[in-house]
Amino acid sequence: MTLTMRVGSLDVRYDESVLEPRPWTAAQAELAADVARDLAHGPLLELCCGAGHIGLLAALLSHRDAVLVDLNEAACRFSEDNATQVRATGVSVSVRHGEMTDVLDEGEQFPLVLADPPYIPSHQTGHFPTDPLVAIDGGADGLDLARTCVHVGARHLTPGGALVLQLRDRDQAQVLADDAMRHGLVDPEVTQVGGHGALLLLRKKL
Repeated sequence: MTLTMRVGSLDVRYDESVLEPRPWTAAQAELAADVARDLAHGPLLELCCGAGHIGLLAALLSHRDAVLVDLNEAACRFSEDNATQVRATGVSVSVRHGEMTDVLDEGEQFPLVLADPPYIPSHQTGHFPTDPLVAIDGGADGLDLARTCVHVGARHLTPGGALVLQLRDRDQAQVLADDAMRHGLVDPEVTQVGGHGALLLLRKKL
């Protein structure tokens, strides 16, 4: 059964095959749009897009074209559906299904990259029985996919570009910030979103 959740100014359609959109995740889109004001022109990229609400809302707020990527075919279908609201404003949205390491061309560059990867440690996923495993299982320490997002994001960011990641908490953000330095991502800033999660902002060296 298809349901609808209001996230920011978007009515997001989804079902049990994807992670239920959380209204508080609009904070990631809002931060990304705020950061985008000082970035070079160009589209944004969202990795692990799920139903697409975060990247689509960021695209709408910043009026930037967007490329959304997810391995889950159902997530891509819902992203395509939800993109209709954004395309109606003149913003172009492309949705790509597949591994994030495969669906981006080597030379593609983006001034802004967002990701909300699975970040629950594998041994704790049983605490969330209604969430699809593929959408929450982040491996042994919860950061397997997040590390891939950092690697891919760094490779496709323009110099001076920004990466905005959603994570479980400040501890995960600190671990990932230390790891990101090896990929040329610096100046970490962590924002706590109420009692929900943490946002990690990183910038690529010029």
